Amino acid sequence: MEFFVAKNSVVREIWGKSDTILFIFAGASAEFALNKAVDWLYFTGRLPADPLGRLFSTVAYARQIVFSGKEGAYQAIDKMRAIHAGVETNRGATIPDWAYRDVLFMLIHYSIASYEVLERKLTYPEKEEVFQVFNQVGTRMGIPGLPQTYSEWLIMRQGHLEKDLQHSNYTADLFKQYRKHLGALRFKLLTEAQILVVPERVNQLLALGQVSLLRPILPIYQVSQKIKLDGLLKALLLPSAYKNQIYDLDKRPG
Repeated sequence: MEFFVAKNSVVREIWGKSDTILFIFAGASAEFALNKAVDWLYFTGRLPADPLGRLFSTVAYARQIVFSGKEGAYQAIDKMRAIHAGVETNRGATIPDWAYRDVLFMLIHYSIASYEVLERKLTYPEKEEVFQVFNQVGTRMGIPGLPQTYSEWLIMRQGHLEKDLQHSNYTADLFKQYRKHLGALRFKLLTEAQILVVPERVNQLLALGQVSLLRPILPIYQVSQKIKLDGLLKALLLPSAYKNQIYDLDKRPG
C-alpha cells in the first residue's frame, strides 16, 4: 500500500502523540478565535456549542489523513471539502480562499511549534517535510495560491498573520466558551500552553503574556512520560468526558 505520509516521517511522530496534538489544539484555538473568517465557524454553531467536540472531529480527519494509505487520505480530504461546500451552500456564500489557507498554515505552524516545545528542535528538512504534507492536503482540496516551499510559506504565513487576524466579539465569546467547557483550572492551562506555541502577533492581540508557567513544569512532565506517570497526570487534568478520546490519540491508526 502506498501511504499518504511515509511511515518514517516526522509528521507521523508529531500526530501520533496526544501531548503534541493537545498543544496543536491549544495554539489553533487561540488563532481560530482571532481569524477574520471565524464567523463561518459560528454559522453552524458547532464550535461555540462544543469546542472540545470540534477539536476531536478535526483531529480525527487530520489523523486519518496522516496515517492512511493515499486513497484513504484522498477520501478523507474530499469528504472534508464536501462538508465545507455544504456549509457554503447553506449560507449562500463562499469561504474566502485566504481563510482556507489560514487553517492549513495553522496546521503547519502548530505541528512544528508543538513538537519543538515538547520534544526537540526540528531540522530544516523536517520542517520542509511537515510543510509538504499539509501542502498536499491543500492542493487536493483545490486551495489556490499555495506556496511551493517552506521558505515561501514562512513569508506568506507572516503576511496572513498581519492581514487576517483581529480581536473581535467572536474572539471574546470563544474564549468565554473555552472557559465554560474547560473550567477555570484547565482554561488556565490552555492559555499557558498557548503562550508557548503561538506567534508573537497572536500573543499581542490576545495579551497572553510572555512567560508561561508551564515552561519550568515541562521537564518534570517529560520525566513522568519516561516512568509512565503521564497517564495519571492526564487523568487529573483533562475533562472526564473526553479522557478516552484523548488516550486514543496515542494509538496510531492501523
